[in-house]
Amino acid sequence: MKDGALAGLIAGVVFGAMMGMMGMLPMVGMLVGSSSAFAGFVVHLIFSVIIGIIFAHVLGHTVTSHGRGMSYGILYGLAWWVLGPLLIMPTWLGMGPQLSGAGISSALPSLWGHLLFGFLLGLVYRVVTMKA
Repeated sequence: MKDGALAGLIAGVVFGAMMGMMGMLPMVGMLVGSSSAFAGFVVHLIFSVIIGIIFAHVLGHTVTSHGRGMSYGILYGLAWWVLGPLLIMPTWLGMGPQLSGAGISSALPSLWGHLLFGFLLGLVYRVVTMKA
């Protein structure tokens, strides 16, 4: 569990920095009733840790090499791109699922961040769980 949390935190910091540069963090903060980028960053990191723990429980046993970690991580990041900005977040904010062409198009900028998050999550998870 702690390995998944650590991997999620590290990947989340990198993705959170990208989100900050793209001006996305205030919207994440809105999930807890704040328009603050700092609040958005904290919420994002909490979700990143939880998502990292889920990765460890669901896919951790399959991460037997760096390549598998990165590959499964990228696929996991893609899944969270669909779940996060297309389903969970807009529904939480009262907009409903954003699965239309326009909704998907508006979420495309975060796709690269989710893929990078997954890549780093899988890689870091593999590194921290390697036997010496």
